[in-house]
Amino acid sequence: MRQFIVLGHDVPTTPDFPLDALPSEAGRLDVLCRCVNSAFFLSHDLRDDVRVSLVLQDDVTITFEGSDLHRLNPDERSTAALVRKALEHKDEAIGHMAAESSPGVSISRKDFATTLSEAADGGTVVQLHQDGDPIVEREPPANPVFVLSDHHDFTDEEAALLSEQADARVSLSPRALHADHAITVAHNYLDTDGFSEY
Repeated sequence: MRQFIVLGHDVPTTPDFPLDALPSEAGRLDVLCRCVNSAFFLSHDLRDDVRVSLVLQDDVTITFEGSDLHRLNPDERSTAALVRKALEHKDEAIGHMAAESSPGVSISRKDFATTLSEAADGGTVVQLHQDGDPIVEREPPANPVFVLSDHHDFTDEEAALLSEQADARVSLSPRALHADHAITVAHNYLDTDGFSEY
């Protein structure tokens, strides 16, 4: 299982945002939608061994489960529609119990600390950061949990949580990458067993 946790600091936690103005009126939800698409899409196929958790404003977590996922299309607007539909089901999420909004998509009232802790149980937490160690110096973990932020840096509190939970802090490139591009590179790193098998 490959997991990606993406923090959305400004994304609304209510469904009243327009799908035609994701960068300006939905807190850069476009960034998170691109991350979801990069995590799942292959050419004419979806990865079924992937889970993506979008943590919105440290308040709710929307989870995409590759093994059950349907109706995901390779455009930001339709992915944002799945996020909005999940937010419409927020009242059905009780405590940490998730509410499914569509096949493979659910919402829960989990903050970053809870989402990270649950993912770390049985997984290897990897913080993707421009200032981390080059990823080529590390063996690919069996069950990686990659943690990324949106267009904002990690807050001090988030960074402290990651320092406690992360098994590694790695960089995928000598240059700063967009979060969705970083996910693609991370997949390639795992697909090729550390860039060694093609």
